[in-house]
Amino acid sequence: MAASLTDSHCHLNFEDLRNNLTQVLQNARANGVGHMLCVGVTIEKLPEVLALAHAHSNIFASVGVHPDEQSGHDPSVDELVQLANDPRVVAIGETGLDYYRIKGDMTWQQDRFRRHIRAACVAHKPLIVHTREAAADTIRVLQEEGAGSVGGVMHCFTESWETARAALDLGFYISISGIVTFRNAEQLRSVATKIPADRLLIETDAPYLAPVPYRGKTNEPAFVRYVAEELAKLRGIPFEDLARSTTQNFFTLFKNAHSVDSIQA
Repeated sequence: MAASLTDSHCHLNFEDLRNNLTQVLQNARANGVGHMLCVGVTIEKLPEVLALAHAHSNIFASVGVHPDEQSGHDPSVDELVQLANDPRVVAIGETGLDYYRIKGDMTWQQDRFRRHIRAACVAHKPLIVHTREAAADTIRVLQEEGAGSVGGVMHCFTESWETARAALDLGFYISISGIVTFRNAEQLRSVATKIPADRLLIETDAPYLAPVPYRGKTNEPAFVRYVAEELAKLRGIPFEDLARSTTQNFFTLFKNAHSVDSIQA
């Protein structure tokens, strides 16, 4: 069977996956996962992300600094644009706002977010956006910076339908992770049924957030199959249709991926 699933957000360079990469990639292939986006979270670790993307034709990369990162290099717009020139980089991010882990004056986090949006607009590459307990500010900054001109994805989405609607109005996609399989995720399951079929992505956020039946264990791209199965059931459509459409959506959003790889049939 040809691979048809795409994990739109994972961290293959993190130790839990990197140290077992051959097996991780074999598991992905065995579960029909044809492509993966390895997402950058620091500038210091970016060479690891790029190395993976250059070594494997079905792995793409992004460049960004996670909103929670308080040490390490905080790049300028020009630096982000230059780093995004690498042909394997298909997006800017992971960026965004997170008021859950860090409290106090968050101006520095908003400033970083704005730089990433501006870099995305210059580089003409979409954004990968993280938001946690910061939905209103996240949408506001996206609107103020004109992020709709490049679009992007609200990754590992757990917010309300109102927030999803606001992101969709900006032209963004919504990505659902293994959280949708958790017993206490009723709101997310409700939101997941309302997302337009042509704006839905799936992800693992591996090595974090393993879906049921692997909750609490190390996540890996192979497990995006469980996300797809749950979403297909919730939306009342065949698994194959969900897999096909989310992969098509991935390549529609991350247009640069077309120039460095072809979709597996």
